[in-house]
Amino acid sequence: MSRWLTRTDRRLWALAWPLMLTNLTVPLLGLVDTAVLGHLDSPEYLGAVAVGANLFSLLYWTFGFMRMGTTGLAAQAWGRRDPFAQTALLLRSVLLAVAIGLVLIATHRPLIALGLTLMEPGPEVRALAAEYAAIRIWSAPAVLCQYTLVGWMIGMQAPRGPMVMLIVANGVNIVLDVLFVTGLGWNSRGVALATVCAEYGAALIGFALVLARRPRGAWPWPALLGRLADYLAILRVNRYLLVRTVTLLLVLAFFTAQGARQGEVILAANAVLITFLMVISNALDGFANAAEALVGEAVGRGSRRRFRAAFGSALRWSLWGSLLLTVVFVLGGRPLIGLLTGIEAVRATAIAYLPWLWLLPMAAVWGFLLDGVFIGATRTRDMQNTMLFAALGVFLPVWWLSQGLGNHGLWLALISLMLGRALGMGWLFLRHQRTGAWFATAP
Repeated sequence: MSRWLTRTDRRLWALAWPLMLTNLTVPLLGLVDTAVLGHLDSPEYLGAVAVGANLFSLLYWTFGFMRMGTTGLAAQAWGRRDPFAQTALLLRSVLLAVAIGLVLIATHRPLIALGLTLMEPGPEVRALAAEYAAIRIWSAPAVLCQYTLVGWMIGMQAPRGPMVMLIVANGVNIVLDVLFVTGLGWNSRGVALATVCAEYGAALIGFALVLARRPRGAWPWPALLGRLADYLAILRVNRYLLVRTVTLLLVLAFFTAQGARQGEVILAANAVLITFLMVISNALDGFANAAEALVGEAVGRGSRRRFRAAFGSALRWSLWGSLLLTVVFVLGGRPLIGLLTGIEAVRATAIAYLPWLWLLPMAAVWGFLLDGVFIGATRTRDMQNTMLFAALGVFLPVWWLSQGLGNHGLWLALISLMLGRALGMGWLFLRHQRTGAWFATAP
């Protein structure tokens, strides 16, 4: 088969497959926690961890820009063959991650109280979830450092590093879950502490990996640490990603809330189908992450030929991946839904809305791929603006006009959001191609 692959295809796959494996195994941390607590006598412990884990997923996902922004800048420094910039970016990004993590720890009480108020768990679950969150928040510096380390390694085209970090995190989490919960009887507190230890273990492995990969050179610490303007430059790239991520989170929260207004069965059915959207995202993001590295390298080198080759390869394989996922959902959608829920009413309702799942891979693939291109080129302001356009100019109007369709209208709005992003980013992509604006962003 290798003779049918171009050199860029082979480079793309070398980057993509470890990242795909990493993305697809991310849910294992939550599955282990669920499996351990699911065998205890009281369901409140499982509910508390579910509420607390969702709270931290939202909190940490908000800071996912630290991974994306670091990848684009690192890839461009790699493309320029600039070892000082590579090392300085790593150090400065880690310092920012630690600083933000410490701020989250210092302000965790009101953050946790607000999150639990919005989620509205019962009194017993709320107390246990608050206890879980008060322990789990201490992992914030480690988690944010992981984001920057993973982003740097992707940009430096070392994709196996994130996979190793995840393997370590899962291994430590499994061992400590069994020890703390089954052995010592610490219940949800034990799960929280196990997760904190796992996050710090993964961060330490990440530091070891990047130090081994770090370019060799003797530079004075003041130069590596940089000035305030250097940190503001990193934050400028990331602030647009923050707005884009928060906007996406608000859209998904709105989608969930509107489903809840239609009843518990609709809410549960939508949750089942949204789970498959996460699978689509994690699978196709492997190609998008690889595109970030290759596009960033091309921009750093100022090579239009490499840029076109990287985009063409990522586009081709992303489309094949989305087609494969579509076939899987068309042929296996019903049994897959049956695996996720045994409640007949929820299963029947999810099957009724299954055709929307068939449309998801082809509707979502364009946004995932173009995200990779725009991140690699550090055109993060474009990502913010197209997300705002898709959310405010497409999703909300479509939802408003199609309320009479019930849950079908809600899914139509979500599909329209993805297509709106694709159209907006596609138009900007073509404009940047004509003007050569991609290469004006390289620092």
